[in-house]
Amino acid sequence: MTDSAERTALPQLRSGPLITGAVLVGTGAMLVLAGFAVGGAHLFSVTRRWVEQMEVPPRQLGQQQWSRARAAAAAGTRAWQNEEQAAEAAHG
Repeated sequence: MTDSAERTALPQLRSGPLITGAVLVGTGAMLVLAGFAVGGAHLFSVTRRWVEQMEVPPRQLGQQQWSRARAAAAAGTRAWQNEEQAAEAAHG
């Protein structure tokens, strides 16, 4: 094989289209980041206003729900233990 045959076996790349493609990809990435920034800022602002307008703050609402869940779990435990004691008394 000659040197000229080896050179033509490789693909001939032109730098112009590659550079143009890289610039377009970079520009697109910057636009995506700008879109995320604008959308994220808007969502943050809307969420803040929504929380400020709530009658009960989210923290207090979470505490209330946690108290209810603990009370329900305790009631279920008591009912289960009372049922076991009643069953033992009936069979015992």
